[in-house]
Amino acid sequence: MRLTQGASESDIRALKAWLEREQMLEALKNSGRLEIHERAGTGDGPASPMGAGMDIMLVLIGAGAPKLFDEVFEQVKSGVRAWRENRRSVERGEPPEVDVEPGGDGR
Repeated sequence: MRLTQGASESDIRALKAWLEREQMLEALKNSGRLEIHERAGTGDGPASPMGAGMDIMLVLIGAGAPKLFDEVFEQVKSGVRAWRENRRSVERGEPPEVDVEPGGDGR
C-alpha cells in the first residue's frame, strides 16, 4: 500500500502500527505467517513532492498464504479506513489517501 498526497513519515509509522494491532493481522504476525515492512516507494505512482515516498508492504508466508490472501486484503482495507477516520479525529487536516493494491502474485 502507498500513502499519497503529502503523507508524512509519522503517518506511515502510525498506519503500520495501527495495522500491526488489528486482531487478525496481529495474530498472523505473531505466528510468523505475516510480515509488515516499510520500504522506499517504487516510484511508479503519482509523484508527491512533499510526501515521504514510502510504502507499507504486507507479506504472507507459508503454504496456506494464497487461501488467506482475500481475508487479509479485506482486513487491511478495513484497517486503513479505521485509521483514516481515527487520524481525522485526532489531527488537523485530511489524512493522506492510501492506495491498497495487491502485488507480487499478480492478483
